[in-house]
Amino acid sequence: MIRGRTSRLLILVFGFLFFASSSVLAQYGQYGQYGGSLPSKTILIEKMVGKPVQTKGGTDQLDYVDNLSPSDPRFAPEQQIVFRLKVKNTSDVSLNNVEVKDFVPEFLTPVSGSGSFDAASRIVSFNAGDFAAGQEKVYFLTMKISSQNQMPADKGLICEINKSEASNSEVFDEDSAQFCIEKQVLGVQHVPSAGPEMGFALMGLEFGLLGVGITLKKRAK
Repeated sequence: MIRGRTSRLLILVFGFLFFASSSVLAQYGQYGQYGGSLPSKTILIEKMVGKPVQTKGGTDQLDYVDNLSPSDPRFAPEQQIVFRLKVKNTSDVSLNNVEVKDFVPEFLTPVSGSGSFDAASRIVSFNAGDFAAGQEKVYFLTMKISSQNQMPADKGLICEINKSEASNSEVFDEDSAQFCIEKQVLGVQHVPSAGPEMGFALMGLEFGLLGVGITLKKRAK
């Protein structure tokens, strides 16, 4: 009789210990002392290219769009193109040491903006620093198109893609924007095309008169 009671008691004791240890492991296997899932860390980079548009007041401004197709306004050799980078921490926790890279396409040379340009790799890079939860930062890169004699002699229209990325050891995102260059081909009369022939002050809104004789449609965002 005593043995039976002892056996039942031991079973109850071992059962209690097993249950308690399982609860502790489950508790600390989750995030933090009080449970809950690990926070998700995400980042977003949006790459856009400046499209010149003429306002009703007669001044030309830049409308930033995702891409410029061959049917959109085209740039010409030695003109400048402005790209806008929006980097946002889309998570609920902070992100540290975010690095931004811009992969400069052929026939472009950076002339102003954040970061430093490595001519060998053709990459503009800079540290965007830390981002609080939901924080967004905006950067502009101005690039100059090569002269006509540095471009293919047999091509009148050249479309390129400019890619950027934002990352740290925990997150990554990338985006790109397309633009087109129109140049004169030997024996073919050049048709003027619109493009931002200007020096660009970062975050500026107004630009000099561009693309004489061409009316540009404003693309709604």
